Amino acid sequence: MKQLISGLAGLVLGVATAFPAVAELDDNGLHVETWIEETFLDLREDLGDANANGQRLLILFEQRGCIYCNEMHENVFSREDIAAMLDEDFFVVRLNLHGSLEVTDFDGEAMSERDIARRWGILFTPTLMFMPEDVPDDQTAVQASVATMPGAFGGWTTFNLLHWVQEHGYDGDEGFQRYHARRLTEMGIIE
Repeated sequence: MKQLISGLAGLVLGVATAFPAVAELDDNGLHVETWIEETFLDLREDLGDANANGQRLLILFEQRGCIYCNEMHENVFSREDIAAMLDEDFFVVRLNLHGSLEVTDFDGEAMSERDIARRWGILFTPTLMFMPEDVPDDQTAVQASVATMPGAFGGWTTFNLLHWVQEHGYDGDEGFQRYHARRLTEMGIIE
């Protein structure tokens, strides 16, 4: 009997560790992460807080039941190097594609999350929008964004995009795709 119980315990433990950990969800069905900031969703204030912290403002759109958001949280954002960058270098404000919380855009217009998503033409989740350190008063977030990642991408693409934004790559002559290919070659990932 002891062997049977021991064998069953081993089987349960083996099965439990064979599957990746399931990401924690909040009451709205959105992923819980320590690097997601809780704010009043006034983007100009959020930009000020990001700048004061020496971080870049990143707006993340997600929605309940998004399999691609889940993929990003479980397999990309969970990578130690990416999670560290999101925590240390970015001020992440998450918006719900179908949410009703009020968001104030950089131009002062206030509307629900779902209406601002329509205003900005957000169609896919996850969508990551990276903001510059300064946004003119007459611009919306989508007009000011220095880079947008619509949809789920792999770990190396995300990792390199975070670096490209941090390094102000959008101001230079090397677009992201060339930067990404060069970095992968330098890291020995591609030849």
